[in-house]
Amino acid sequence: MRKLALSDEILMQIEKPARYIGNELNSVVKDDTSQIRFAMCFPDVYEIGMSHLGIQILYDMFNRREDTWCERVYSPWPDLHKIMKEQNIPLFGLESQEPIKNFDFVGLTLQYEMCYTNILQILDLAQIPLFSAERGDEDPIILGGGPCSYNPEPIADFFDCFYIGEGETQYDTFLNLYKSMRASGQYSRKAFLHEAAKIEGIYVPSLYEVRYKEDGTIAAFTPVYDDIPATIKKQVDMDLTGSVYPEKPVVPFIKATQDRVVLEIQRGCIRGCRFCQAGMIYRPNREKGVKRLKELAQTMLASTGYEEISLSSLSSSDYSDLEELINFLIEECDKKHVNISLPSLRIDAFSLDIMQKVQDIKKSSLTFAPEAGSQRLRNVINKGLTVDNILTGSHDAFVGGWNKVKLYFMLGLPTETEEDMRAIPELANEIAALYYDTVPKEQRNGKCQITISTSFFVPKPFTPFQWATMLDPSDYLARAKIVNDHVKEQLNHKSIRYNWHEADVTVLEGILARGDRKISKAILYVYEHGGFFDAWSEFFHYDLWLEAFAACGIDIDFYTKRARSDDEIFPWDFIDVGVTKAFMLREWKTALSETVTPNCRMRCSGCGARQFGGGVCFENQN
Repeated sequence: MRKLALSDEILMQIEKPARYIGNELNSVVKDDTSQIRFAMCFPDVYEIGMSHLGIQILYDMFNRREDTWCERVYSPWPDLHKIMKEQNIPLFGLESQEPIKNFDFVGLTLQYEMCYTNILQILDLAQIPLFSAERGDEDPIILGGGPCSYNPEPIADFFDCFYIGEGETQYDTFLNLYKSMRASGQYSRKAFLHEAAKIEGIYVPSLYEVRYKEDGTIAAFTPVYDDIPATIKKQVDMDLTGSVYPEKPVVPFIKATQDRVVLEIQRGCIRGCRFCQAGMIYRPNREKGVKRLKELAQTMLASTGYEEISLSSLSSSDYSDLEELINFLIEECDKKHVNISLPSLRIDAFSLDIMQKVQDIKKSSLTFAPEAGSQRLRNVINKGLTVDNILTGSHDAFVGGWNKVKLYFMLGLPTETEEDMRAIPELANEIAALYYDTVPKEQRNGKCQITISTSFFVPKPFTPFQWATMLDPSDYLARAKIVNDHVKEQLNHKSIRYNWHEADVTVLEGILARGDRKISKAILYVYEHGGFFDAWSEFFHYDLWLEAFAACGIDIDFYTKRARSDDEIFPWDFIDVGVTKAFMLREWKTALSETVTPNCRMRCSGCGARQFGGGVCFENQN
């Protein structure tokens, strides 16, 4: 019988012991003599990590290999973290309950910059040296992947290698290389990383040298060996229909953030918003066949017992067979008494008709993401959404019985003026007025409820806005105050509620998103002084980060407020995502022009993939 890594006494002292005991439905238990032991880590709490589709896919894919046993690891909550440090308990895999320091690989998915200190927490609790340069041949290879790996430099010193792109394409080659080198007796950490660096999509930071100019910008980024590539090419799985997908996903003992069957219907997005990193790095747009999706829906509902199913996509409305899929799910889920969740739908007549069939309209809210209040600023960001689109969708929703609308905006976008800020509550007021004009008093489900939420814009790598400057926290909050004050001036202000994001978190996220290798010193400082779980407001301490930057000689303004020249070498420029820097610079210049208009959206002339710009995608950018 498997022995738990934590004693009953410890389990009684901590919150939610089910986070750490494993043995959930559909978890994979193998012989511990497997040739390759892989720990798949999510640097956040169990409930968040269990909701991540990417780990479920890789967990399933790795465990289909007879020679590999992949286990899951999540960041221990602070209560257990304290006990593990005090009692010298090494971090363990959920399936075997064995220390991951004895595994061959520790893979960390990098979804959000604010989880960077949790990377060090996992390595520290695992009793693995924090720096790649300090690890020996018997230590596991530390591997990173996910969207934040598209600028891996702020955390490069902590990792042995990164996988750039989608894991379905090159991981078998990577694991086979390790297996063969171990079997031949030729393995050493140094030799393996050198050979792994030759695999397309694998980046080994220790094998690349960064040189800086006197002003702190990058002068050159070069490989130290002639036989490894100067550019790392993003990996893309072009056959989503035939690719691996978990038919028996692990079902947690406790409620996860997304406690449901998840159907990934497509990757990529045809929208081309200039601020959106996901829209750039997940190109080109690829769909999963509807027949396969129907099979997966039936299989996954049967294998999990979930009572809800959801679609996963950056823009579900753009899936070409959406109507056929939805009609099938409605019929199938009605028989099984399963709820359907439909995120990322465009609010048009078809979507509203579908949502009326699957939602309780008295409880649900409709969501629009205009991102900017004025049409001018929506054109700057290439949102492709007009006020007529919003009002028409709202009108149809109100006629259909909805009375709750959520609106998502960003403050601090390039070229933003006070007029753009004031346009946010004015749009909300217009929607509220439309409700009262549209729905007779005797037919209303109470008053209209309009919720405005504003985040603060963070420039991200591989977007046209990667050249943009940021503001101080006080300046962001001043913009939120303008919006808040103007809400109170609206005729329908009692129907409008306003929320805004933390400004200091925004600034830190921007530093980590566009940082270079010098930032790693500050991340280490924060962790060594007790900082982790920065993604959780109750554990985030901005003053500690300011202390870290000062102690490490890091100028915050250099990473946030400094204007970047057109030809500056960015820390991530060695990665090829399939969209050229020249194209993004043209888009940046277009966004700053006085007469900016949204780009067209058509099929790429090169490969036929649906993208914006009519010829700009992974296959053809000219």
